[in-house]
Formats: sequence, structure tokens, C-alpha cells
Amino acid sequence: MPMWMQMTVQVVITVVSVLVALSGFWYLIVRPWLALKVQEIIQAAEGIEPKVTQGVQKGMADAVRQIPQNAWDGATKDSTKQFLKFGSSLFENGLSSFLGSAAEMQQARRDDGKAASGEGESQR
Repeated sequence: MPMWMQMTVQVVITVVSVLVALSGFWYLIVRPWLALKVQEIIQAAEGIEPKVTQGVQKGMADAVRQIPQNAWDGATKDSTKQFLKFGSSLFENGLSSFLGSAAEMQQARRDDGKAASGEGESQR
């Protein structure tokens, strides 16, 4: 048999034996171990969510119980008044009540431009 053929056969045999050894290690040792670890993680994760939910609900209930009743009355009345005022202003004046009119925006730009040019001249 010629030398090149012996080298080719040796390389093929080496590659096949390495692949068999690695695939055996993967399927017989690593894969079952990973499956076991994944199951443990899934079981741990399933237990976390109910505990967190229960803890949040308990914490919120405790916090709400500690707030005095008169604090609820004042907070709801004030926030309702502010919300109604905001809504009526928005309804009557539109978005310009919050954003300003086009004339006001142009005036502000002119004022900013004058202030910027005045600063540059005073520094010279």
C-alpha cells in the first residue's frame, strides 16, 4: 500500500475513534447530568414565583394597613381635584395650554438668540 493511502487511512481511523469517544461521553455522561440539573432548576424556579407573589401581597397589605384613614381621604380628594383641573384645562385650551402657542415659541427662540449673541459680545 502506498504511503499516502496509509496516512489517509490513519487520519480517517483517528477521526472516527475520536468522534465515537466524544459522542459516547456526551450521550452517556454529560447529557443525563445536564438533564438532571435542568430539572432541578425548573423545580426551583416554579417555587420562586408563588413565594415572591405571596411576599409582595403580604408587604402591600401591611403597608396599606399602616396608612391612617385620614391620609386616604386627603390624598384622594386632592388628586381628584388636580386631575379634574388638568382635564378641564386640556379640554378648554387644547394642547397649547401645555405646549404654548406658536407665537410664544417664536418669541422664546428670539429671546434665546438675543441672549446667546449678547453673551458672546460681552466676553470679547
